[in-house]
Amino acid sequence: MAERKVTSLDVAAKAGVSQSAVSRVFTPGASVSKKMSEKVRAAADELGYRPNVLARSLITGRSRIIGLVVAYLENQFYPDALERLSNALQEQGYHILIFMASGTGEGVDRVIDELLDYQVDGIITASVGMTDEIAARCDAAGIPVVLFNRGQEDLRLSEVTSDNVAGARKIAEFLVAGGHKRIGHITGWTGSSTGRDREAGFRSGLAEAGVEPAIVLDGHYRRAEAATAARAMVEQAQVDAIFVGNDHMAFAVMDELRVSMGLSVPDDVSIVGYDDVPLAAWASYQLTTLRQPSGRMVEATVSALLERIAAPDTPPRKIAIDGPLIIRSSAHVPEGWA
Repeated sequence: MAERKVTSLDVAAKAGVSQSAVSRVFTPGASVSKKMSEKVRAAADELGYRPNVLARSLITGRSRIIGLVVAYLENQFYPDALERLSNALQEQGYHILIFMASGTGEGVDRVIDELLDYQVDGIITASVGMTDEIAARCDAAGIPVVLFNRGQEDLRLSEVTSDNVAGARKIAEFLVAGGHKRIGHITGWTGSSTGRDREAGFRSGLAEAGVEPAIVLDGHYRRAEAATAARAMVEQAQVDAIFVGNDHMAFAVMDELRVSMGLSVPDDVSIVGYDDVPLAAWASYQLTTLRQPSGRMVEATVSALLERIAAPDTPPRKIAIDGPLIIRSSAHVPEGWA
């Protein structure tokens, strides 16, 4: 016959403490002395006791599980950001469920439906949108949602992004100051808020200098499409600079120009990206790029989510965090900008 399952009462008896003391020791964030914790954990280890997280969630109404939904991991920005999000939430005593989903529509709805079945306490979506129907379901279930690196015109959802408009405007100012005359822009997917906002900021910055973009093409955040767009910009519009909507595409653009077309970056064409992923600093790229402040973005995301979990009546927040332009050697550097 199977051995009887060890309970918190057994641990309490072994440690000579109350059952509530055992519960506090194994409840993240609960107030308990170091001496008490050591005594209870030693008894638990000796007996082979593990707290039943699912049973506790039935009592408290909280699973202490956060769902993370991400569309794709090819872009280096997301593995780094997800690691930071996971670590920050685990430090607060939360467990993480990571689900992959397509960028919009039914794929996202299906994944979030599954997360709701897991009774998660909150949901973070990384660069994916939500339909009105699934946003309403989350709201009705009392599950707060924070959009990370994506905005959406829905007052039920919190969002945390870099200041995409201001960041792209800085890039426009930098390229104009560098003396470029024919400036192209490879956007991120224009169906996303980040793609639209960066394009809007870039156009605004150029307009302030009395410059029109020579050509704008949608790269859809895909390497192959960005490379094709770069070739078209050089051959059809004779661009001397390109702002690429993220670093993931910018690396493909640099490879296309230098390897496939035999051009020099930046002597023939200056390239500027957006994100500042680790690869941007590698000697083979040295990409000038707008840094997304991922650490501050993660901190704001976790804060906004936990705030709404603790106080459901707290209004959702829309947060945009400014980031610096990181100047390297992939673009001509205007005098005084180094």
